[in-house]
Amino acid sequence: MLDPGRRLRHFLFTWLKTQGIDDALIQPYSGHASRQSLEIYSRIALADAQDTYEGIIDQFPV
Repeated sequence: MLDPGRRLRHFLFTWLKTQGIDDALIQPYSGHASRQSLEIYSRIALADAQDTYEGIIDQFPV
């Protein structure tokens, strides 16, 4: 389990990805050596988006 500081960092970087912030802007603050290391936040952000979509789509009047 991640310690609270790391959990906060992961939450923050995932949130920044969902807001459309480019990896080039996140990377210097993340502590990751490369932008490729930030791919985990993209995957988490996509999973969150999928969960949100599935929770709302049934309410859409079609």
